[in-house]
Amino acid sequence: MNIGEMEGKKAIQAAVDALDLELRELSLKIHANPELSFHEYQAMEWLTEPLSKAGFAIEKGIANLETSFRATWEGQPGGPTVALLAEYDALKGLGHGCGHNIIGTSAVGAALALKAAHPNLQGKIVVLGTPAEEEGGGKILMVQDGVFDDVDAAMMCHPQKQSMVLRGGLACVDATFKYFGKSAHASSAPEKGISALDAVINTFVAVNSLRQFFKDDVRIHGIITKGGEATNVVPDYCEAEFLLRAETVEDLTIVRRKVYAAARHAAEAVGAKLELTEGLVYAERNNNKTLASLFKENLELLGEEVIEPPKKGGIGSSDIGNVGQVTAAIHPYIKITDDAITHTPDFVEAAKSEAGMQGLNKAAKTLAMTAYDVCCNQAYFHAIRKEFEEWKKKKQSK
Repeated sequence: MNIGEMEGKKAIQAAVDALDLELRELSLKIHANPELSFHEYQAMEWLTEPLSKAGFAIEKGIANLETSFRATWEGQPGGPTVALLAEYDALKGLGHGCGHNIIGTSAVGAALALKAAHPNLQGKIVVLGTPAEEEGGGKILMVQDGVFDDVDAAMMCHPQKQSMVLRGGLACVDATFKYFGKSAHASSAPEKGISALDAVINTFVAVNSLRQFFKDDVRIHGIITKGGEATNVVPDYCEAEFLLRAETVEDLTIVRRKVYAAARHAAEAVGAKLELTEGLVYAERNNNKTLASLFKENLELLGEEVIEPPKKGGIGSSDIGNVGQVTAAIHPYIKITDDAITHTPDFVEAAKSEAGMQGLNKAAKTLAMTAYDVCCNQAYFHAIRKEFEEWKKKKQSK
């Protein structure tokens, strides 16, 4: 790193520190007012307000999603377009147990600091408000609508109990199985009934019998959401929800086919009918290693210890995977706790703690410094795009 780059990054760090109190207040306000997927109206307004004041062009409701937004600052022409992704939905019954209050605010903070520190930056900085990561796949819908078509690089930063830059993510899809049977008195006329609950139970048994024949990376989780109304009545309607995961979308196709066949046969075995509805398919994560390497260097510049992610297991799924299918993207992590696990009450506390606010500060700085690298160093930019184009070509040739 030359002296000019170092001074440029010091200016970014100073700009984030100048915003620190404002960013803390914004993050804690979102944390204290959790909103579920596709209903993040307050968070959208709160996140776009400081961007609007700073001169970003604001578009709300992009991709036909009411709580999405795009905030654009066009610096000097001729540079790349870098998107900073903001998440801000909460978990049902839990609140911000995934730290999206930090994710959304760090993206906004990075953009504000970058514009303040480098008003003549060659490039376009876009903050994309991406709703419904937890349930609904907002980024998937935005990808389908072409929102990322002109983005050269996209990134966000997720709070965790370790700082990592290359953690993977599984492809996944959610499915709802609705079983229709026939009601009857369970004691006086059971022969007249068709048990939708037996169809559900048979489905779980059939799925469990399939597990030994799937690859080790496959994960199948299911719950019974409706199991009948009374013990002395044969249930005529029952429902179950499943989440299916696999290493890639291609592998997931095989899992889906087998599980759905098991559900159909389970219904047929007792004479019930099955209605199957499927959610959006979340793609596996495609981390751009060149972009991740820059992010890692900037984290370490702040004194942050970056660890290697687990080589196997320990990963979930996110709609950032779909973004990585259409442009260079990363989904790194910033440490905010020693032991709290995401999607738990302990992580809700961590997301508003002092450590959480320090993580927010570091995330904003690192996002901004990495965007600065992409815009100011053509060698970095070309390497990032070359890696993505080679990955895309290889994928298309399969």
